Amino acid sequence: MALKALMLRKKIDLKKKERSALEEQRKKLLTREAELEKAINEVTNEEEEKAVQEDVDKLTQEKDELTKQENGLDETIKQLETELAETEAAQDTTPPAEPAPAEEGGERSKKTMNTTETRTRFFGMTVQQRDAFFANENVKEFLARARNAMAEKRAIQNVGLTIPEVMLDIIRHEVAHRSRLLPFVNLRHIGGTARQNIIGNVPEAVWMEACGKLNELDLGFNQVEADGYQIGGYIPVCNATLQDSDVSLAEEILNMLSGAIAKGIDKAILFGDGIKKPIGIVTRLAQTSQPASWGANAPAWTDLHTSNIKKINISNASGEAFFAELIEALGVAKPWYNSDGLFWCMNRKTHLHILTRALKYNSAAALVANTEMFPIIGGSVIEFEDNELADYEIIGGFGGNYLAIEREGAEFSSSDQPLYLNNQTVFKGWARYDGMPLAGEAFVIVNYANTDPETSKAFPIDYANTAMNDLTITAAAGSTLGQTVLTVSGTVADSNPVLKYKLGVYDFDTGDTLPAGFATLTSGTTAITAAAGKKITVVELDSANRVISEGTVISVPKTA
Repeated sequence: MALKALMLRKKIDLKKKERSALEEQRKKLLTREAELEKAINEVTNEEEEKAVQEDVDKLTQEKDELTKQENGLDETIKQLETELAETEAAQDTTPPAEPAPAEEGGERSKKTMNTTETRTRFFGMTVQQRDAFFANENVKEFLARARNAMAEKRAIQNVGLTIPEVMLDIIRHEVAHRSRLLPFVNLRHIGGTARQNIIGNVPEAVWMEACGKLNELDLGFNQVEADGYQIGGYIPVCNATLQDSDVSLAEEILNMLSGAIAKGIDKAILFGDGIKKPIGIVTRLAQTSQPASWGANAPAWTDLHTSNIKKINISNASGEAFFAELIEALGVAKPWYNSDGLFWCMNRKTHLHILTRALKYNSAAALVANTEMFPIIGGSVIEFEDNELADYEIIGGFGGNYLAIEREGAEFSSSDQPLYLNNQTVFKGWARYDGMPLAGEAFVIVNYANTDPETSKAFPIDYANTAMNDLTITAAAGSTLGQTVLTVSGTVADSNPVLKYKLGVYDFDTGDTLPAGFATLTSGTTAITAAAGKKITVVELDSANRVISEGTVISVPKTA
């Protein structure tokens, strides 16, 4: 087996050298492409245009052929690496190390051993499993490429650092582990558009004579469709971390990627509006009419905004009076298609408040309370931060009735250019998910402080994929010598837009933070002192003080 692994490594090395040679060819083609772009801009007649077109066609053909070779080599390397991983796994029969005998002083020795074990465990792996993980050629190459991107002080262009499958498995595990809700919902790993069949309500069988004919039962199926929207972003990592051991580098990257994605998924499962993201549980309950996106084969839509969104006034009650009314309100949630995954989401303040109502003494007269399960009716308590859910508010039900879709594939790439002066390298990662409640009747939201429950939450704005809005600006002479008054229209806000101005020309991307020096502008009122012909940049800010509109105009001050 050892010889087979050695031969496989040799084959992989040879294929990777071939791949490196193709990368050099790719660089040469990119250079020729830049030269052709320059030649195209310099074309002055049809003869020159024809000659350049021939060169473009030839270059395009060469690029297509090179792409085929690259893809073929990538597939071959992937197959060889998979075979190598299987071979190494088969020959890894090293038994786990026996724990060292305890020294005198017992407790101190035990503490030292536990601390060491904690340090050496990596994402739940034993020492042997961790060492095998980092011995995997795919992982070693991935970490080396990530570290080289920083060491060479350059950005990685036209190449993604594809995460090896063995690391993807850990990322998926960590997303599910760090997500508070994914363990309770119906999570499916599917590629392409998913069509999930759902059995309708179970019919009642018909009684008859022992030898009678059987009656046909009315059993129907419904179907829902799920897409796959992208969730992700970029995260800066300190370069000092990248220079540490493989364990530190991998743990830092995986922790941040999985943590950020898990947090976004949890919020979407509860409050997603279905616009480029999943449909949340609370969003479904708050619907007052059937949405246009409701599928023709989906289960019959029902209005739940009154029956399954409740407010009761028991925050000052205790004991039986408190739990009797609260449980009755929560009992609206029905196990419609699936009785799995009963959960109750609340912030920590609410959880502690409920625990004080559930305190009791055990046989030893010790004060106890079950901190993990909801009192009396059961179900797991899932804590959120105090700013993520309102006080005295509970969202929950039978999670098996929520369909969550995870798409295949994830990519990772890096660049040190954006934050070079901060000695940081930017890593970006993304994944694709979708989801929706299969039956809103299986969920409920209750506020027990007599306050209307929150039925929507703001999500981070997708500035990177939002086009800048263009302002229409008219300049006119002011009432005082040397002053110009600007009238602005075409703003995003219908009324009271937040406008700022500054002399000069400035170019912004949507979502940029405004630099210092911009002054407040009131359309049609603010008098700006500027010489004739000076350019003035005007921007509109959103509620987060990010630039969402811009425009430039030339001053026309009053001269007489």
